[in-house]
Amino acid sequence: MTADQLKSFFQKEGATYEESELATGTKFRCSGGEIFVTYNTGKLVIQGKVTELTKKVRALLAPTAAAATPAVAVAASPAQTSLSSSPIFIVYGHDTNARNDLELLLRQMGLAPVVLQNLPPGGDTIIEKLEAYVGPRGTVGFACVLLTPDDEGYKKGAHHDAKSRARQNVVLELGMVLARLGRRNVAILKQELVERPSDIDGLIYIPFTNRVQEGTLKLLQALNAAGYECETDALG
Repeated sequence: MTADQLKSFFQKEGATYEESELATGTKFRCSGGEIFVTYNTGKLVIQGKVTELTKKVRALLAPTAAAATPAVAVAASPAQTSLSSSPIFIVYGHDTNARNDLELLLRQMGLAPVVLQNLPPGGDTIIEKLEAYVGPRGTVGFACVLLTPDDEGYKKGAHHDAKSRARQNVVLELGMVLARLGRRNVAILKQELVERPSDIDGLIYIPFTNRVQEGTLKLLQALNAAGYECETDALG
């Protein structure tokens, strides 16, 4: 679905929205808390609140609905129905620079990152928002977890052996996305010197020293293995 097709649909439904240009597409933030991102490749990613409007847009993407709705010509292409259309959830701590770098990197790959801070308030708690995206009815297909040295910790009485650790909320959310998405669909970007929160075999750890971009190749490999088709032209 193109941006013009989506705007035509919004006009028909009487929906109000704010439009912003992205490097690889257009983002629409509707007044009801719905978020739609159209990409130049024809992909459409739906985020934000699940409302009647989002249900109608999803119906447009169904092959049968597309054939019956000539006003908005939508073809069910592989790009729309593949895993690549599923958003990528970002788990992060206090390092906003690392979070911003990761969000930009994913957008350069033609993917749709979900950052809690950018979601409409809506009165939900952080855990409720997370569950809405990675719970049984969520649309997220993959998660990137940033382990940055935000805290220090040590065994009781061994303060001399303090180690850099990720925030406790990051460790909690890591467990949640692992339980929901599975190890294959979670990539952990671990900054140098940060203590691993778990010894679980099979987790994908991607190390970096200063910038998230140092792990670009391994992140691409993890996403490809999970079924995502990533754009690489803008990665340099």
